[in-house]
Amino acid sequence: MRVVCAPTLILISVTICCSLTEKQLNGSSPNIIIMLMDDMGWGDLGVLGQPSKETPNLDAMAAQGMLLTNFYTANPLCSPSRAALLTGRLPVRNGFYTTNAHARNAYTPQEIVGGIPKDEILLPEMLKKNGYISKIVGKWHLGHRPQYLPLEHGFDEWFGSPNCHFGPYNISVRPNIPVYNNSEMIGRYFEDFKINLRTGESNLTLMYLMEGMDFIRRQTEAKQPFFLYWAADATHSPVYASKSFLGKSQRGRYGDAVMELDHSIGQILSLLQNLGIEKNTFVFFTSDNGAALMSGPQESGSNGPFLCGKETTFEGGMREPAIAWWPGHIKGGAVSLQPANVMDLFTTSLALAGISPPDDRILDGLDLTPVLLNGSHQLDNRPIFFYRGNEMMAVRLGQYKAHYWTWSNSLEEFKDGVNFCPGQEVPGVTTHDQKEHTLQPLIFHLGRDPGEKYPLSVLSKEYQEVLRSVSAVVQQHRKTLAPGMPQLNMCDLAVMNWSPPGCEKLGKCLKPPKSAPWKCNWPH
Repeated sequence: MRVVCAPTLILISVTICCSLTEKQLNGSSPNIIIMLMDDMGWGDLGVLGQPSKETPNLDAMAAQGMLLTNFYTANPLCSPSRAALLTGRLPVRNGFYTTNAHARNAYTPQEIVGGIPKDEILLPEMLKKNGYISKIVGKWHLGHRPQYLPLEHGFDEWFGSPNCHFGPYNISVRPNIPVYNNSEMIGRYFEDFKINLRTGESNLTLMYLMEGMDFIRRQTEAKQPFFLYWAADATHSPVYASKSFLGKSQRGRYGDAVMELDHSIGQILSLLQNLGIEKNTFVFFTSDNGAALMSGPQESGSNGPFLCGKETTFEGGMREPAIAWWPGHIKGGAVSLQPANVMDLFTTSLALAGISPPDDRILDGLDLTPVLLNGSHQLDNRPIFFYRGNEMMAVRLGQYKAHYWTWSNSLEEFKDGVNFCPGQEVPGVTTHDQKEHTLQPLIFHLGRDPGEKYPLSVLSKEYQEVLRSVSAVVQQHRKTLAPGMPQLNMCDLAVMNWSPPGCEKLGKCLKPPKSAPWKCNWPH
């Protein structure tokens, strides 16, 4: 078994880990559930210090499983991070980035032309090799044109939407976002699937819960191993919750959304126990990126002690809440300091399923089963790379993080009220112009300084020693980096959700405008 990884040190670790996992599971194929929240911050969980303590089910999940406090996404924005999770590869490798401007965050709005490339291998495609049935519930966000939808990339079922729940729109100039059941739309947000922007009321999370639970029951009855990718998006602005949760939180509407998601997760875990399959089901909870602080306190969460939030490569933008749960396999109450990444879920899931990773491409995700099942520390020095678009902005190695570039957002945007780091301006760090530090990186010790406020003195012995180690890792990384074809460069109003599959049956097809593609503008 061989995984092409960089640096070579990691290759040995992954190969050993996968072999150990296969022996340990004795050929069994556990069910796999990945719960990916949307814009939920590291500091939104009671177990991680949120003072209102409104996440009892997630806190109990952590008490029964493992809390990973050094877990990261692969990008500070939704679409690239989701592409990374499902491919096990950095967005710069799998094509989910832009070259229209330097170090720009890009995603998949309706007008995007591209999507997940057909030559990328997604997790559900790999799991099919061992007979898994896969379903995505919630937000896809890897392209909305027919060739990019989930059932074209390994999923067997889908209930949810290809885009964010923005709207409502004047449909003569911009269609409302469709909601799909499998390969056909069954309505649109705001038309058939209501979101009340004034009150925040919507039943979408409840629908996602019912869809997920129904799938689990059906596959359990069929004695079929399953993969459920539960991607609820209630904590993405405009945040929403069902009527029974509105007004319940001390934290306002955003807290209402968190409370309902917490309740839903508790319902799913209880169902696994009631069906008697909890010891054969691996569950992982995390978020796609940091809390969207620019949306304001009513519409965004908390990144705890970390600097800034969504869209940035500071800790608040990319360090995520993470819990692994698997009764009888993962020791309850465990806390792991292992630096880990959302891309590890790809490789770890394959290891749990007893499937060899694809050997024709570089994978950035590692197999975490030795950490999860045995509390191993053998991967402690694996690097974590922080990308923004086409630029490696920073790298973490051990307790140290070195910034090669810093940028929050432009001064022009900042003056217009768009603030990625409200109340957290750090001179020389949260810069409003793209500041290069390649020759002399800003280095922080995240144990002593998790808020990235006090860079090490470049004259210190500590700085020089860390720089030597980090420089070697960066050099090796760049040697193996062959960027994929960028998918997020071109936009066109003609490709929006005018006439999705199934619109004819509903009488909801709309006439698209004439094609007039342009280079997308990504301001930050």
